[in-house]
Amino acid sequence: MSEQESYENIPTNEELVNDVAKGLESQFCLNNENDPENPKRNATTIVDSDRNIGIPENFEDSDTDNQEDQKPEDYIDEELLKDSELSLSDEEKEKRCKEASELKKQGNEEYKTEKYLESVYTYTKALRICPLKFENDRSILYANRAASKIVLNRKESAIEDCTKAIELNDKYVRAYLRRARLYEESDKLDESLADFKRVLEFDKGNKDALQAQLRLPPLIAERNEKLKTEMLGKLKDLGNMILKPFGLSTNNFQLNQDPNSGGYSVNFTQNQH
Repeated sequence: MSEQESYENIPTNEELVNDVAKGLESQFCLNNENDPENPKRNATTIVDSDRNIGIPENFEDSDTDNQEDQKPEDYIDEELLKDSELSLSDEEKEKRCKEASELKKQGNEEYKTEKYLESVYTYTKALRICPLKFENDRSILYANRAASKIVLNRKESAIEDCTKAIELNDKYVRAYLRRARLYEESDKLDESLADFKRVLEFDKGNKDALQAQLRLPPLIAERNEKLKTEMLGKLKDLGNMILKPFGLSTNNFQLNQDPNSGGYSVNFTQNQH
C-alpha cells in the first residue's frame, strides 16, 4: 500500500467524533421502537445529492433487485470491459484506442464550448471502449471527465474520477491538483494538504501547492480545536445523562493535566450541601 493510500484510510477527526458519540448513544440511550412518535418507525429516504438517486432506508420492503442494478449513467464496468477484450487482437485494441482518442478530442471541444454535460457523456463513451492496457490514455480521460463534472458541481463524482486517474498514473500532477482543490472545497482539509504535498514532490515550484502549504495547516488546527470542543461537549452531555440517576454530574469530576507528562488525571469531588 502506498503512502497516499494508507493516509486516506485514516478516519478524519470529525468521523472519530461522530463514531464516539454514536457509540455511546447506542449503549446508553434506550429508544422505544414501538412508539408511533419514534422517527425510526417511519420510512426515510437516503439521497445521494451528487447523483440524485433516492434509496429507501427500509429497502428490504422494495424491489431490491432493481436497486442493486441501478448505477449512474457514467459508470464504467471494467470487469465487463476486461472480459470483452479477451477475444480482441492487439490490432483491434489499437483500433479501439484510436477511436477513444477521437472521442477524447470531441469531448475536449465540447468542454471548450461549454457543453459540459455532453463532454461527460463523450468521455464516458471513450472510457467504455479504450482497452485497459492503455492506462495513460484512460487516466487522461478520467481526469478530463472530472474537469467537466467540476463545472457541473458534481464534486463527489469528480473526486472519484480524479482518484481513478491517479490510480492509473500516480505521477499525474493535474489530477492531484484537481482533487486537492475538490477536497478543500469539501472541507476535507487533511486530504487536500496531502495531495498538494504530493504535487510538490513532482513540481517543487507549483504556486498553488506552495500557497496551500501555508494556508491549510492553520485551518486544520482551527478545525481540530473546534471538533475537540464539540466532542467534549457531547461526552459531557452523555456523561450527565448517565450519572443523573446516581445524583451525580460531570461537575463531580475534575480533569487535571500534568504539565510535565501532558497526561490527564480525573479527581472525584463530592458536592457539599
